Amino acid sequence: MSKRLWLFYCVTMLYWFSTYTYVPLLSPYVLAIGGTLSMAGVIVGSYGFSQMLIRIPLGIWSDRIGRRKPFVIGGVTMGAVSSLGLALTHSVAATLMFRLLAGVAAASWVVFTVLYASYHTPDEAPKAMGVISFYTSLGQLAASTLGGIVAERFGWHAPFWLGALGGAIGIALAFGIPDKPPAADNVGIQPREMIAVGRDRIVLGVSTLAVLAQIITFTTMFGFTTTAATLLHANKMDLSWLTLASTLPNAIASLYSGGAFSRWLGPRNVVASGFVIAMVFTAAIPFVHHLGWLYITQACNGFGQGLCMPVLMGLAIRHVEARKRATAMGFYQAIYALGMFGGPAIVGWLDDAIGIGRGFLCVAGVSALAALLTYGLAPAVHRERPVHDMKQRQA
Repeated sequence: MSKRLWLFYCVTMLYWFSTYTYVPLLSPYVLAIGGTLSMAGVIVGSYGFSQMLIRIPLGIWSDRIGRRKPFVIGGVTMGAVSSLGLALTHSVAATLMFRLLAGVAAASWVVFTVLYASYHTPDEAPKAMGVISFYTSLGQLAASTLGGIVAERFGWHAPFWLGALGGAIGIALAFGIPDKPPAADNVGIQPREMIAVGRDRIVLGVSTLAVLAQIITFTTMFGFTTTAATLLHANKMDLSWLTLASTLPNAIASLYSGGAFSRWLGPRNVVASGFVIAMVFTAAIPFVHHLGWLYITQACNGFGQGLCMPVLMGLAIRHVEARKRATAMGFYQAIYALGMFGGPAIVGWLDDAIGIGRGFLCVAGVSALAALLTYGLAPAVHRERPVHDMKQRQA
C-alpha cells in the first residue's frame, strides 16, 4: 500500500478520534450536568444539524476551486477546537454550542471521501468507501474505548482533553496528504449543474435511505443505548465497552460491505440485510435486562449498520463525474444529516413522553421501513461474475 494511503488513513482515524472520544458518554453526561432526555437528544442531534447546513456549500465550494486538502485540514482543526471547548466548559448551553461545532468539523467528511475516491477508478467507488469507512470505524473504536477508560479514572472531562490531543496530532499529519491538482481546464461546477446534481434521482433515493440509516445509528449506538445501559447500572467504562461492542463489528462489516458482500449478494441486498439486522436487534433492546445481553444486541446492530452506509455512500457518487463529486457528496451527506439531527431529537422527546423502551421500538419500525424502501430507492447494480464463471461462458 502506498505511503500516501497510509497517511490518509492515519489522518482519517485521528479526525474521527477527535470528536468521538466522548460520544458514548455524551447522553449520560448531559443528564449529569442537569439536562433532560429531550435536551440530550437535541445536543446529540445538533451534530447533524450543523452538518445539514454546511455540507452542500462545502461540497460546492470544493468543486468550484478544484481543491480538497484545505478542507480536510480545516475539518480536523474544527474537531480539535470542538473537543477543547467542551473540555473547558461545564454548562448544558456550552455543550450544545461545541457539539454544533463538532458537526461543522464532520461536514468536511464530504471532501475527505471525494479526495479518497479520487485515488481510485469510478468502478472502485463502493469498495473504496468500504475501506475508508473501516478506518473511520477504527478511529471511532479507539476513541470510544480510550474515552471510557480516561473518564472512569479522571472524570467526565478527560475524554474531551483526549479528543483535543488526537485532533492536534491529526492537524500536523494532514499537511502531508497529497491533493489532486485541479485540471487545467477546470472552470468549476456551474449553478445549472448544481441544480441537476441536487435533483439526481439516484442521489436523492440513496440519500433518503441514508437518512433512515442515520436515525438508527444516532438513536442507538451513538445515542440512547448508553442511557439504557446506565439504567442497568453501567459505569463509564461499561459505556465504552458497549460502544466497542458495536463499533468493532461495524468496522468489519464496513470493510467487506462494498467489496466482497456486494459482489456476492448485490449492493441492494447488502443494504436491505443491514436494515433487517438493525430492526431485529433494536427491537430487542427494551426486553434486555442484563448488560451482557445488551452488548450482544449492539454487536449485531453495529454489524447491520456497517453493511448499509459504505454501500450507500459508494452508490451516491458512483455515476457522477469527478468534477461534480464533492457537490453530489455534499447533497448526499447534507440530506442524511437530517437523520442525525431529527432522529435523536424526536426519539429523545418520545423517550420523555412514552418511555425509552417504546422509543427503541419506534426506531425498529424505521429500520423495517428502510429495508422495504431499499428496493425502490437504491439503484440496481449487477453483481460481478466470478472470473472462472466468465471464462466458462467465453469457452
